[in-house]
Amino acid sequence: MQITIDTHSGFCAGVTGAIRRAENELQQTGQLYCLGDIVHNGQEVQRLEQLGLETIDYDDLRTIHNARVLLRAHGEPPSTYWIARQNGNTIIDGTCPVVKRLQQRIAETYNAHKHDNPQPQIAIFGKRGHAEVIGLQGQTNNTAIVIEHISEAEHLDYERPIFLFSQTTKSLDEFNRLIEFIQAHARNSFQYFDTICRSVANRVNQLKQFAAEQDIVLFVGGTKSSNAAVLFAHCQEANPNSLFITSPDEVPDKLSTINLPTSLHSPLSTLNIKIGICGATSTPLWLMQQVADKLST
Repeated sequence: MQITIDTHSGFCAGVTGAIRRAENELQQTGQLYCLGDIVHNGQEVQRLEQLGLETIDYDDLRTIHNARVLLRAHGEPPSTYWIARQNGNTIIDGTCPVVKRLQQRIAETYNAHKHDNPQPQIAIFGKRGHAEVIGLQGQTNNTAIVIEHISEAEHLDYERPIFLFSQTTKSLDEFNRLIEFIQAHARNSFQYFDTICRSVANRVNQLKQFAAEQDIVLFVGGTKSSNAAVLFAHCQEANPNSLFITSPDEVPDKLSTINLPTSLHSPLSTLNIKIGICGATSTPLWLMQQVADKLST
């Protein structure tokens, strides 16, 4: 049996940076609050909680005073910074640099044009309610229009100027189709900004190529991760023998669901078979390695 871990899978740079900041703080103080799950992976959250990280929500943030609070890679709206500082809390800003630049660009656009007549529309291509998108909307005093699907672009007022941005982890192909749709309907000025993170966007083709080369694919991800859901769908498209798992404990049960050829119904360790292990931008490498170890035992 040949087991391969996809070298392109695992934490993106933004998540890696936020986790390193958390680890550094915890080494120094042994205690740190994090607003929301630091990453959408239960095992990684649990690992950091054992080091002293405590996950809080927005209600908690309003009651905590004089503490150190980490903001995760997704970013936060200006109101979060204001609430934290009102209570004397110190912010450890783990916002991904790519997201931070996007926030600044949206804020600059909003402030430069909020008094224009007619007032422009700032549209964000992204998932409604996603943490990153909430942070982006906050840069416009929550006036930005969120577009999840191209069909929703029909509701834009094409007599008014439009500025289009994108959540950093959206599909580049879908974003380009949205641009074409708006260009075809715009009757006033239209500007768009390609703010998609290439290190994430490029993973789709890399993952599909990796999956197609395997007999079986074990995709390791968290159930809360939007990125995991999207990447796993592409994985299945490239290889129908792709299975979604959240931990090494799920490996035996999941493998039993695959209709393997008769010649392959033998102990896995004795088979001439290729099993690939991959994951989302929120999947730690150590967890994928544990899956590989589980297969080897």
